[in-house]
Amino acid sequence: MTKPPAAEWRTDQLPLDQLTFEQAFAQLDEIVAALETGEHTLNEAITLFERGQSLSQHCASLLDQAELKVQQILGDQLKEFNLNE
Repeated sequence: MTKPPAAEWRTDQLPLDQLTFEQAFAQLDEIVAALETGEHTLNEAITLFERGQSLSQHCASLLDQAELKVQQILGDQLKEFNLNE
């Protein structure tokens, strides 16, 4: 399957603040796959990499927000996870 040119990632994609975690993660996964093919010019690869970095930061921010919400909901009930228990 041929990946879209990097220029399309700039013009066709929703702004980051409008993406759900799942949408952003799916786009990031597509970008990683596209970069792994090595089929893009250097400029296209840089554009994809930049979008990927932004998506990665957006996903991390959404995960941080979800973690904070869970902490607020559970309060004192939240326990540290330990694999050795």
